[in-house]
Amino acid sequence: MSVSETPLSRWVSVARLPQGRGAVTVEATPAECTALAADFKIPAIRDLAGQFSVSGPTSRLVVTGTVEGTVTLVCTVSLEPFETRVSEPVEVVFTDTDRLAGTDAEDADIPDPIVGGRIDFGLLTAEFLALGIDPYPRKPGVVFEAVQLGEDVKPFDVLRTLRPEEP
Repeated sequence: MSVSETPLSRWVSVARLPQGRGAVTVEATPAECTALAADFKIPAIRDLAGQFSVSGPTSRLVVTGTVEGTVTLVCTVSLEPFETRVSEPVEVVFTDTDRLAGTDAEDADIPDPIVGGRIDFGLLTAEFLALGIDPYPRKPGVVFEAVQLGEDVKPFDVLRTLRPEEP
């Protein structure tokens, strides 16, 4: 998905943020929640909001905060839909320069880019909501019980059937 196709987008100009410190709030509309739920392939999202604090110089901004929302998931055990609250902490560094250009940066924590002097706080909200969703959701109170049919078969039992019987 390209940046222009994201269901939730809130571009903020870095130059418009108060120097040194600022706050940004993103509240998704019902239509944006519906589009995000379709993107995430889950039944529903509602009450999605991101609260962010921004600090540092415009060349290296630190964004901290929380993304919260209510999502409807499908239980991986019972296949029943259920609602759950997601609350995911956010801490991301944005920079307008690639300080690590030309270096071996495999193990380095590379800052996210400031694109055209702007940051998409809507995309940031959607990304951290996705991080907070359990990939194997289980409805509260549902317990997985393994079903065993017949006796336990040991790995080498089949080989014993191939060996001729001893007299």
